[in-house]
This record gives sequence, structure tokens and C-alpha cells, in this order.
Amino acid sequence: SHNCLSTQFGGEPTSYTRFSIARQMDGDNSHVEMNLAADEEEGGEIGRPEHLHASMPPPRRNGKNLCFIIIAAVLLLLIGFLIGYLSYRGRMQRVNRCLDGSGNCEMAPTASYFSDDGMEEEEVPGLRILYWPELRDKLSANLSAAHLETYLRQREGKNSFEAGKTEDENAASYIHEQFTRFRLDDVWNDEHYVRLQDRGSSKNQVIIMEDHEEVLESPDAFVAYSKSDTVTGKPIYVNYGQKEDFQKIRNMGVPMNGTIIIFRAGKITLAEKVANARKEEAVGALMFLDPSNDKKADLCVPFGHAHLGTGDPYTPGFPSFNHTQFPPVESSGLPHIPVQTISKEAAAKLFGKMDERDCLPNWTNGIMGCKVTVSSNSKMRVKLTVNNVMVDRKILNIFGVIKGIEEPDRYVVLGAQRDSWGPGAAKAGVGTAILLELARVISDMVKNGGYKPRRSIIFASWSAGEYGAVGATEWLEGYSTTLHAKAFTYINLDTAVLGCRDVKISASPLLYSLLEATMKKVKDPKDDSQYLIERVGSDWIKKVVPLDLDNAAFPFLAYSGIPVVSFGFYDEGDEYPFLGTTEDTLANLKEKTDKLYPLMRTAAEVAGHIALRLTHDHELFLDFDRYSDELLSFQEKIWHFDSHVKALGLTLNWLYFARGDFQRAADALRRDITNSDRENRIVRRALNDRMMKVEYDFLSPYLSPKDAPFRHIFFGKGSHTLQSLLESLEQLRVNKTSVDVNKLKEQLALATWTIKGAANALVGDIWNTDNEI
Repeated sequence: SHNCLSTQFGGEPTSYTRFSIARQMDGDNSHVEMNLAADEEEGGEIGRPEHLHASMPPPRRNGKNLCFIIIAAVLLLLIGFLIGYLSYRGRMQRVNRCLDGSGNCEMAPTASYFSDDGMEEEEVPGLRILYWPELRDKLSANLSAAHLETYLRQREGKNSFEAGKTEDENAASYIHEQFTRFRLDDVWNDEHYVRLQDRGSSKNQVIIMEDHEEVLESPDAFVAYSKSDTVTGKPIYVNYGQKEDFQKIRNMGVPMNGTIIIFRAGKITLAEKVANARKEEAVGALMFLDPSNDKKADLCVPFGHAHLGTGDPYTPGFPSFNHTQFPPVESSGLPHIPVQTISKEAAAKLFGKMDERDCLPNWTNGIMGCKVTVSSNSKMRVKLTVNNVMVDRKILNIFGVIKGIEEPDRYVVLGAQRDSWGPGAAKAGVGTAILLELARVISDMVKNGGYKPRRSIIFASWSAGEYGAVGATEWLEGYSTTLHAKAFTYINLDTAVLGCRDVKISASPLLYSLLEATMKKVKDPKDDSQYLIERVGSDWIKKVVPLDLDNAAFPFLAYSGIPVVSFGFYDEGDEYPFLGTTEDTLANLKEKTDKLYPLMRTAAEVAGHIALRLTHDHELFLDFDRYSDELLSFQEKIWHFDSHVKALGLTLNWLYFARGDFQRAADALRRDITNSDRENRIVRRALNDRMMKVEYDFLSPYLSPKDAPFRHIFFGKGSHTLQSLLESLEQLRVNKTSVDVNKLKEQLALATWTIKGAANALVGDIWNTDNEI
């Protein structure tokens, strides 16, 4: 009908136009290539065999024939319209079934849409299409607990995998060899030259000073980035070292300046505890492990780091490539006080020397004779000596990739930490084993199972994770201008099994819906008759654990604005006590749970389902509406501060307007998706790009990544975050005079305009933005 109508309106039938668009983003030379190719005409007139030209006389053009021609043309138009409508309606039904998960949906074709030179090609007919349920079942069937055990046992008999040292490099070589053996499309190393800290030639010491000096402990373990120095001070116990714990000490009237603060592990990271102690002008800090049911842990001394940040603290905001020289600058998150870890047994001896104020009831938890400090007339003091030394080391990140056929420049990253100060069975071994097994299985599905992912999957093995996600952060810093536009999800595999009773989830709200859909289809390893969603419950989102600085997913989310998910098993209230110690062995981990390998397999299944779904579907499974819910929840927390804010001559209305703009922008994008032709790859890519950028647009653009690297207003660190704004409003209600009004104004402005900017970006085109503000 197209050619017929074209001929009726004069001239040759026009051919369809083919487009090939290649985009280079963020730092690459931006250009759009458009190739217009007219189909070559086949010989002769369309639909008119040449032998009929000579045998048939031309028809007479009378009124009757003309009437028949018009009627036939109208009928052809109607038939064409009906065929087109029914075809479109069928496609929309398949898309709807895909979106709600109620049935099969046509997804990844087995033939590439693009040729080697980037030109668009027709799909190759006759090849199978893998539908999502079939793909999901294929992954689940191929994951092997036996392979996971083989990979995990690679760490047996080795005492340490310290970053940049021999065992870490050997492990890197092994992973590189495995990626190559799995026939990944490309395998490569990423080298970084970083400044780390190591134990000195003499051990660190904790000494009790009374009438004479008594060595309390000289542990092999150390705290990286501690200041090397000798300090003496009165000991003060501050529970977990949280802000509220320090507030309780202040309420007791106990001065903390010039003291050595003692706290137990848990609740927050060691770096955050040390930062809180430094704010109180303490001269040193000690940490011991929280009491455990396993008595073997009483003698364990954990390793750790005291850098309030991630990455190499001596190149903040810059990548550490090829010995690159930068001005002498260091991270503001370095502690500048000596810090050391001690055993629970040593802590008990120390408490036995303290004689002032019994601990608060919820501060004891198995600590015998718990005291807060020493009396004013006591001569007892603690002397802390730290002899750590700075070292420059080369570290290796190992990567492998399965390239997508339609959008190879869009990728999901699965990553695991490889290094550990001790054997690191739980800390690094479990995650590395899961990484290798997923690489093996997914590659086999692509090479032999007929699966062709639309987008790419990157497998990453990080080094120097023990020092604060150094390897991962340096990679993010090295490619910061492009990664946020290309990597649209990071799946963290670290510490996936620390127990068996409970499920621990940390995730971006964008991935809540996908995670829930996944848990509805993955069997519970404790009870094969039910699914994971039944274990976590329908209200699992309320139990999502915020990411902390020690989680490698944190810089992906808070620094680069990439959605993340971290999933694993643990025992709430009975934590695995050997994490980060020299006793983190396979034997101790298996003693913690007798279902180690089934649990690892389930964690791999969850991660694999998420990665495959994000690289399989036409539309990215990123639920941007969840952020509308998060903003509404935040508004509900702050609305009752209205009167307090108005008393300062300020208003919260602009913040409310910005939230409303984001809600309307999200609704508009949802309408655009619903009304679009989802089989048009150019339109679909544009819509997916708008969804991808949602996380990145919550990084405050008004802050320097160098000075405030974690700019995310929901999950970052600093006064620009919504949590910090809420704390300032709480302080305003308690004591108006204690609030810095100019700082509050700045916090309100940063929050308002970051949310407004996210709304504008979500809308898409500048002429569609909501200009209510």
C-alpha cells in the first residue's frame, strides 16, 4: 500500500530510510552519524511481470473502472490499517506481560542488530529467542555448589592476601586465567599505584601505666592510616562510639579532651568512630570486638582502617595511575591520632583497672566489670604506641566482559574484593568464588546456550578493599566522566555469607522492585518449598540496611551516582566474629553455618538474576517512582518544623515545590514510556538513558567532588545530605540559638535545587521542564 500510494501521488515509490546512530558521551568527541540508504530497486515494475507487458493491452479508462480502482484502494487501506493495529496491539500486550511479570515477553534476539561497522542490519530469521523465564531457569540450573567450593578452597592454606603482595598478585593471576578460560569477550588488568600503610618493624603496643608500666597487648594486627605516634591519656569507654554515645558521656560531665577513647566494634565503621573521638579532642583510640558466643573470638584482634572515606587518601578525587604526581594533598578524612585494635580479653583487663562510673545497662552486653573511666585521684593511664609505616604499592584490578549485542556501551558491573589481611574466607573468598561462578555460567549461556545480552556485563575483582575500597574507588575516579553514563548498576558480592538465619539487603531504591521480583523466584536454601520473599516478608524494604563506608558499593552510589545492590545472609544479634581477623578461615566459616555452599549458590542466583534481567529486557528495570516515595517520606518528616523555620524568616515551601516537580516529572516519564514505540531502539535507548541518570542527578552539582566526594543527597556524607538537613531542623527545635542560620539556608538551597535539577533531567527536553519554582 505504501508503494501504491506513493505512485498515485506522483513519481517513484520512496524507500524506507535506515538510521545508524553512534553516540560518544562524556569526554569523547560527541557526534551523531546518520546514514540514509535507499533500497535498491529490483528489476521491473513492482508487482507487474515483464511478460505481461506485451500480451495485455492497456485497460480502458472509463468511469466504471475508475470506481473499482477507488473501492479497491479504500479496501487495501482498511486492511493495511487493521493489520498494523493488530500487530501493534499484540506488541503492547507482550510488553505489558513483560512489565508485570505475568508471562513471557519477547526479549533478546539471537542475531545482532548491528554489523561490525555499526550499520543497522535486519535480524537474522530462524534463530531462537530466549524468553526471560527460560533464561532465568537456565541460570539457576547451571549454577554449581561444587564449583563454588572449588573456587573458595583456592584460599586454603594461605595466611594472608594483603593488597599488592605476592598472594594477592597470585590470586589476581588465577582470576585472570579463569576469565580467559571462560572465554569472556575481553579480559584485562587495571594497574594503580597507591599509598598504603603497613605494620612497622616493631609491634604496636598498649601499656597500662600506674606505679609501673604493664604491657596490656602487642598485637600483630594494625589499623591502616592511623597516625604513628606515642600518646598517653586517661581511658574513657564510649560504647559503640556513635554520636549519641558521646552525647551521653557529655551529659555525665566527663571531659574527653586529651583522653584515649575505647569503643567496641559494630553499628558504625571504625573510621566513623575515630572521627567522632577526634571531634572530642581525644588523643588516641582503641577498639575491641563485640562479645561473641564463640569463645575463640575473645583472643582475636581485628584489622581495620581509620580513613573516613574510600580510595587512596593521598590522591583524593584523583586516580592513582602510573605513579601520577599530584600536589602534596591528603584526604580530610585521615584521623591524625593513633588508633589500635585490641582483643576482648585485653579490654576486660583494662576495664578491671578502671574504677569510675558503672556502664549504662545497654553498654555492657557481656563485658564483665564494665566501667566508663577512672576516678579523678587515680594515677592509672593508658599509653598507646603505633609504629605503622607508609608504603607505595602497585595493585591490580582484574576485569572480564561479556559484550552486549545492541548496547555494548551500557553495562552492569558485578564486583568482589580479592584481598584480605588474613585468610579472608568470608571477607573476600566467598565473593570471589561467586564472581567466578557467575562469569563461568553466564559466559557458557552466551557461547553455548544461545543467549545474546542486549547490554554488557563486566566482572571485576578489586584489590585493596581492606583499606577502604581503594581499588574500586580508584577505578571510579579514573573513569568518572564516563562511568555514570554507561554503568547503570553495580552488584556487590562481598561478605555474601556470614550466617544463615537472616537476609541483609542494601540497595538503591531504583532496584527495590527488581530485587523483590527476583526474591519471588529464587528458592530459600533453608526450605526448598518456599521462596526468599517469604523469608524477608512483604515489608522487607523497611529493613534495608544503609550502605557504610566499608562496603565497596558505597562509592559507586555516593560518589558516582550508579545504582547498587548488596545482598547476603547473616545472623542478626550473633554476628560472625572472625571477620577481618587472622581467624577468618574456611573451617570457622563452615562452623558458623552448615549450609555454606547452598547459601553461596543462592546469593549467586540472586545476583545473576538481577544482572541478566537488566541486560535482557528492552526497558531497564529501574523503578524511578521509588524516589518519589522517598522524597514524600522525607517531606513527611520535616513538615512539622514549618513553624520553627518560619520564625527564622525562612520557608520549606520551595523544597515542597521541588518534590512536587520531581513527582510530575516521574509521571511524565512513565507516560512517555507507556505511549512510546518500545520496539524502536532509538526511542527506547533515549528513555532508558533518562532512567539511568536518575541516581546520578541526586549527586549535588553544587559541591566539588574533590572536597565533598560523596555528594548523593540521600546516601552521601556531609552537610548537603537530607539526613544532615533533618538533624539541623531537629537541633533548631531543641535549641534555636545553637543553629547556624546561614548554614541552614545553604542546606535548604542545596537540597531544593538538587531535587529540582533531578526533576528537570528526568523530564528530558528543556522545553518540557516544570518552572513552578
